[in-house]
Amino acid sequence: MDQSSRYVDLALNEQDLIAGGRHVLCAYIMKPKAGYGYVETAAHFAAESSTGTNVEVCTTDDFTRGVDALVYVADESKQLMKIAYPVDLFDRNIIDGRAMIASFLTLAIGNNQGMGDVEYAKMHDFYMPPKYLQLFDGPAMNIEDMWRVLGRPHVNGGMVVGTIIKPKLGLRPQPFADACYQFWLGGDFIKNDEPQGNQVFAPLRETIRLVADSMKRAQDETGEAKLFSANITADDPFEMIARGEYILETFGENASHVAFLVDGYVAGATAVTTCRRQFPSQFLHYHRAGHGAVTSAQSMRGYTAFTHLKMARLQGSSGIHTGTMGFGKMEGDASDKMIAFMLERDVADGPYYTQNWYGMKPCTPIISGGMNALRLPGFFDNLGHSNVIQTSGGGAFGHKDGPVAGAHSLRQACDAWMAKVDLVEYAKTHPALAGAFLSFQKDADTLYPGWRQTLKL
Repeated sequence: MDQSSRYVDLALNEQDLIAGGRHVLCAYIMKPKAGYGYVETAAHFAAESSTGTNVEVCTTDDFTRGVDALVYVADESKQLMKIAYPVDLFDRNIIDGRAMIASFLTLAIGNNQGMGDVEYAKMHDFYMPPKYLQLFDGPAMNIEDMWRVLGRPHVNGGMVVGTIIKPKLGLRPQPFADACYQFWLGGDFIKNDEPQGNQVFAPLRETIRLVADSMKRAQDETGEAKLFSANITADDPFEMIARGEYILETFGENASHVAFLVDGYVAGATAVTTCRRQFPSQFLHYHRAGHGAVTSAQSMRGYTAFTHLKMARLQGSSGIHTGTMGFGKMEGDASDKMIAFMLERDVADGPYYTQNWYGMKPCTPIISGGMNALRLPGFFDNLGHSNVIQTSGGGAFGHKDGPVAGAHSLRQACDAWMAKVDLVEYAKTHPALAGAFLSFQKDADTLYPGWRQTLKL
């Protein structure tokens, strides 16, 4: 059934829609299956996303038609489809009237992904109008709060030097806590890797107790504050709350040094919001394990990484993994800095829409995945600043002189970049950084040809 007469209005002007403030706008790359027209398929997509189905139904009235989602761009040559969703379509909390990502995804990425006339459709961007934007929680904490704990300036406090304890699984509580202690002698921040929780060989209660003790000892020895991100991800919100409360009680006077890690893709918006609302004084570390199933460039359905991370800021993520923008081992390229800008800035451009956040607290980029000291300067050149949380597993524990030197090498690489000094030159007077050249020789040969001669190694 052709529904284009009802669910398509190509005369609508995007700027008028934005000025009106009554629609969420979504941009998709969409291709119909062979034998189906572009506009007709777009209309079916909008219908299934809002008030319609594949047939006319007797319960439709004039009010229902007034909240139809409308296709306002259908450009077959670019495979570009844009849809305006009236904000009244989206579900609100009965307890406080707030908005929810679950409802947004139910409509914008819902049954339409499995329709028989759609070859593929992937959301590449969306725009939230001001009044609807204000109904989302947004972040309660971010890197500024970490800088405060670390005793740094609250503006441009610089990179938080972090790691992930490796192996990601297989360590008993004491070896895990010992590894934390060793890294903290040189670095700032340690996160649980995403599968770490309450394994039978590493019970959470015992592991957390030992890690809290390691933090105290490392702080006493170095005279510096340290940070730990503890995984509280679970299917059950009450389990998450129980884990969080135990962790805060165990860390005691160092509770403000603790972030809570939530796997926001696999556990969903409920898990993120549970943490955001139950523990608003803790940094909410959004880990996105599994996101590549839909966000990868190889996947033609679902939504992009850009869209995923933009939603994370709305939900209240304090920081989220953004990938390494082509400078580490993860999929991506230099243009992914657009993702970081959308997280950090009050006004930022996306692929199709400019988003004004109207003062919503920024979300912090977390950089991980194959990074080491040698790769950092190129990454910072691309991003334009170093105000990120950087977590290197192999980049710290793979250093030839151990994790303390690994942590120092990461900090020294950042210092060199901020001072605008060539990394090889800086390594001449900084042994930990020089050790990184010897530890990661393949990267050194690729990024800094001639380093052996310069460093006389």
